[in-house]
Amino acid sequence: MTLWEGRLEATPDASMLAYTVSIGFDVRLAPDDLAGTRAHVHGLAKAELLTAEEAAVIGTALDRVEVELSAGSFVFAPTDEDIHTAIERRITELAGDAGAKVHTGRSRNDQVATALRLFTRRALTEVAQRVLDLQQVLLERAELAGEAYLPGYTHLQRAQPVPLSHHLLAHGWALARDVDRLIDARRRADVSPLGAGALAGSSLPIDPDLTADELGFGARFENSLDAVSDRDFVAESLFALALLGVHLSRMGEELVIWSTSEFGFCHLDDAWSTGSSMLPQKKNPDLAELARGKSGRIIGHLAGFLATLKGLPLSYNRDLQEDKEPLFDAVDQLRTGLEVMAGAFRTLHFDIERMKEAADHPAASATDLAEWLVERGLPFRQAHGLIGSLVRDAIERGVPLADLVAAHPDLGQEATALLAPGAALARRQTAGGAGQAAVAEQTERFRTRLAADTDRI
Repeated sequence: MTLWEGRLEATPDASMLAYTVSIGFDVRLAPDDLAGTRAHVHGLAKAELLTAEEAAVIGTALDRVEVELSAGSFVFAPTDEDIHTAIERRITELAGDAGAKVHTGRSRNDQVATALRLFTRRALTEVAQRVLDLQQVLLERAELAGEAYLPGYTHLQRAQPVPLSHHLLAHGWALARDVDRLIDARRRADVSPLGAGALAGSSLPIDPDLTADELGFGARFENSLDAVSDRDFVAESLFALALLGVHLSRMGEELVIWSTSEFGFCHLDDAWSTGSSMLPQKKNPDLAELARGKSGRIIGHLAGFLATLKGLPLSYNRDLQEDKEPLFDAVDQLRTGLEVMAGAFRTLHFDIERMKEAADHPAASATDLAEWLVERGLPFRQAHGLIGSLVRDAIERGVPLADLVAAHPDLGQEATALLAPGAALARRQTAGGAGQAAVAEQTERFRTRLAADTDRI
C-alpha cells in the first residue's frame, strides 16, 4: 500500500521504489517525527477534527511505536518508503480508523521539513557543545604552558617568537566563531513549517502557532510555499559545519607537522596514535590526517547540496530528499572529530626545549631590532632595510648576527641584548598580541567568553 494508491492504478516498479526510498538513512528522524506527529494530533484535537477519545487512542499508539523503535522491535514493511510513512502505517495498524485520521491537514512536505528542523536544532546544539569541550582543553593546555614559547610562522617560515599559550588560544578563538555560527544557524532553523501542508496550507481550522509552540519553535512559517521548499537552514548548517571542519583540519595539519622528527615540537600520546603494518618504528598521527581528509568530505557536502538547490522552482521537489545524508554525515563526522581532537590535545606532550631552541634563532628578533631603531627616530622602511641587510650579510658570510649588530654604529650592545633568548617576547605591548601581559589578559577574556557561550548553548 502507498500513500497515493487512489490516484495511481499500477503498483510502483520495484526498481523505482528502490531508487526513491529514504528509510535507510531518515530512520534517525524517528524521534523528531514522533514529536511532530504528537503536536499535530493535539492540534487536530484542538480544532475538533479529532475527538478526545481518538486523540487518546492515537497517543497510545504513538507511545507504542516509540517503544518499538527504541527496543529495535519495530517491523518495517516493504512499502515503508521513509520513516514518516512507516510510523503512520504502524499508528494506523494500532489505532484503526482513528489512526487513519492522523495525516489530516498535513503533507509529508511539511511533516518532513518539521522533523528535519527539529533534528537540526538538536544536532547543532550537540556539535556546539563539543566545540566548547575542545575549547576548554585548549584553555587548560594554554594555562599549563606557562612561559613556553615557539616560533610563530608565516608562509611556514619562522617569523617571530610567540608564547605556546598564545598559539593554542588562537585556535580557541577561531572555534569561538564556529560556536557563533552554529548558534546563528540554529536560530534560523528554529521556525516551524507544520501547517503549511503540501504547499498552500489547509482549508481545515488547524493552528500552526499552536503546534509551533508545542514543539518549542521560536516562530512559525510566514509563507507556506517557502516553508516546504526552504532548505536554507540545511545549507547554512553545512557551511557552519564545513568551516568548523576546516578549523579542525588546520589543527590536524599542525599536529602532523609538529610531530615529525624534523620539527619535533610535540608527541602524540600512544592512545591517540597508530602504528604501521610494515614499519615497526612508526608512530602515526592518523587522527590528525583524518581531520584534514574529512574536512574535504564535508566541504563536498556543502558544495553538492548548494548545487542541488540552485535550479529548483517553488515549492517542494523530490530533489530535497538529498538534504539529509550530507547533513547527517557532516554532523556525525564532526561530533567524532571534535571528541578525538580534544583527546589528542588533552594528552599531547610538548617538547618545550625543542620549541625554545627553534624560536631563539637571532633572526627571529629582526623585527624587534627594526622597531628599536624606530624608537630612536629612524623611519621604519629604512630600519627594515638596514636589519634585512645585516641578516643577509650574516647568512652569506657565516657570521653570527649578534656580532654584526654589536659592531654596527647605529646598533651596538644595547641592540644586541634584543637577540637574547626570550627578550623579544618581553617587549610585546599590543593588546591581543604575544606579550606576556597581553596573553594573560587574553586568557581571562577567553575564559569569560567560554563561560558565556556555555550559557548560550
